[in-house]
Order: sequence, then structure tokens, then C-alpha cells
Amino acid sequence: MPKPCRLLLLAIALSGALGGVARADEGDPPEVAYPVLAAQAASLEAFAPAGWRLEFVQRGDLDGDRRDDAVFVLRMQDPRNILQNDGLGESEFDTNPRILGVAFAEGDGYRLALQDHALIPRPDSPTMDDYLEDEEALAIRRGAFTVTLHAWASAGSWGTSNTTFTFRQQEGCFRLIGYADNAMQRNSGESTDTSVNYVTGKATITTGSMEDDATETTKHALPKQPLRCLQEIGSGFEFDPGVHVEPAG
Repeated sequence: MPKPCRLLLLAIALSGALGGVARADEGDPPEVAYPVLAAQAASLEAFAPAGWRLEFVQRGDLDGDRRDDAVFVLRMQDPRNILQNDGLGESEFDTNPRILGVAFAEGDGYRLALQDHALIPRPDSPTMDDYLEDEEALAIRRGAFTVTLHAWASAGSWGTSNTTFTFRQQEGCFRLIGYADNAMQRNSGESTDTSVNYVTGKATITTGSMEDDATETTKHALPKQPLRCLQEIGSGFEFDPGVHVEPAG
């Protein structure tokens, strides 16, 4: 299911699912002033400012020096961001935001290489599962790291998806080299799998249904364009993968 449609359904869910003191239509969660993380730290936990905690970590070599670097997530711990909800979904809706970080092993500690708070969206609906299911939402493989966002709603939408972004250090930043989105409609069983390799400029889209084994696959060639830095991506759920061309060959 296209992401704009999923977002529209999410907005519908938000408009009717909340009740009581913390209804979304009575005001947004408190605004957050995101901290600037330390440039260096003796441990990954030490990157967490006051009021934040280290939530998830994956380790592996990202810069080719055969030492374990790290991709990690910090989560804010402010009780004011836990909203009371007497409608559908969680009764205590945790809207505390996250920061995605990357740190290179250096000396006896770490050097910060990246911080971003946009790719992983702040929780915005008590009927949605956590966008990061667990620490497996992060991974490091072959010098690149991935972040997987999970979308599943208990009300307001039949759509579910897992969207994976792959980044590799190149020319001064972590650039998007791969994208994969596996989406399904739980009511109809229809599925759409999108895979994009931005290095080769090739994309594959496969559609199918749980009712039978038949699938249809189309291959696409993307126009040549510079690889985007992670900080240029914005919200992972609003990202346009750019597959809007006629099938190649």
C-alpha cells in the first residue's frame, strides 16, 4: 500500500481513536528540544544526556579498521511525554522521542559520527505498534548499517509494513544505498514488496496476494542522482523511494 495512503489512514485513526485528557485533537505532546550529543565518550551509555537512556545498540565495523563501531538509539525519559488515553490503544501512550546515533571506536572510547532524530518518527498514535520492534530493528552488515521501521495499527488501518533503510559511509556522510518496503493489507491479503539499490539505480516491485501463490514482478531503472545523506531523508514514513518510472527492458 502506498505510504501516503497509510499516512491518511493513520490520520483518520488519530482523529477518532483518542479520548479523555490526552486526546490528540486537544493538543500535541510537549515540544522537545533535542540535545547535541557529546563529540566523544568513554562508552555508548555516556552519549546519553540527562533525561535520556541508551535503548538499543548494534556493533560492527563501519569504517574498515576492524574494530567494532556502533549504531545506537537513545530514548527520552520525560514523564510529561506519557499521555493518558481513554480511547482505543494504549491507556498510557509514550510519546518520548528517539535519537539515532553512530559512533566510531576510537582509542579507549568512541567518537560520534552521526546523530539524527527525524528518520525514526516520534510516536504519534496510541493504536500503532512501536515503530522500532526491538534491537533487531538495527543491524550492521558488510560495512553498512540498517534501520527497520515497523508499522502496524490495532485500529484505523488494515495496512502493515516493515521498511528498511541501508546506509554506508561515503564522501563525508552516511549515504542511503538501499531501501526495502514489505507492505500488506491484512483484510485483503494483498502485498507489495519494493526493493531499491541506489548504487546501481535499479528497483524491483513485486505484488501478490495471500489467497494464491501468483506474483507479478516489475523491474525499474531510476534516473541517475547523487546518493542522499541520512540527514536528508527526514521521517522514514514520509520518504519517497523514487520508483516512478516505466519498467526497464
